[in-house]
Amino acid sequence: MAKLRDPATSSGQRSPEPSSDWFVTTHWSVVRMAGGSATTVALEALGTLCSTYWPPLYAYIRRKGHDEHEAQDLTQEFFARLLARKDLAGLDPSRGKFRAFLLAAMNHFLANEWRKQGTLKRASGQPALSLDTATAEQLYASEAASMPAPESLYDRRWAEIVLDRAARQLREEFVGDGREPLFRAINVYLSVPSGAGEYAAVAQRLQMSEAAVAKAVERLRRRYRELVRREIAQTVSTQEEVEDEMRYLLKVLA
Repeated sequence: MAKLRDPATSSGQRSPEPSSDWFVTTHWSVVRMAGGSATTVALEALGTLCSTYWPPLYAYIRRKGHDEHEAQDLTQEFFARLLARKDLAGLDPSRGKFRAFLLAAMNHFLANEWRKQGTLKRASGQPALSLDTATAEQLYASEAASMPAPESLYDRRWAEIVLDRAARQLREEFVGDGREPLFRAINVYLSVPSGAGEYAAVAQRLQMSEAAVAKAVERLRRRYRELVRREIAQTVSTQEEVEDEMRYLLKVLA
């Protein structure tokens, strides 16, 4: 997984601020703007977010003390009920981040009286999300020992998903442009600082000049930061929150 390096130190320049147009069509903004009407588009956008960001909640439930099978059931039931809602009036516009909303909603879900009864009844007519819990369980096992607090594990897993999605998109762009060999050669520099003479071997292997390799790395890092910001923008409400969330993810992964 690529690491997120501080934009201020990676290349000496910050990436451009996200366009205000992002916040008209991002998934979370569509959901929030629906208010109490819960349009089909808003519910589809919410479904996309849930399908992307369920693993942090699974890890959170596991860290709360539930076993693997119970965590699977609870995760599925939580999203079934969330996606079956008839309105979105309970969303607080002052809480702009989907990450915070999802965790608050889960805590409410776990505390409900029906949960204490020990029965889980799937919301009527609501299809289950496709959850790769085997992978989620492996990640949980690798992280849980060093992450004692459920909230810390939740935030770290969230940050990793953001970075992984941006890194996959970056690779797809290089492959689509026929530049996969270049990507494979310089991808390491997303997380490893380059030292003096670091590009010589890469330049020789790719039959490029060292200056051209250095420029390619600079562009790679810049594009990666842009993609991370775009991913974050799908889960927040304003440009300012993109930068706040970026700083927070850096802190979580430090």
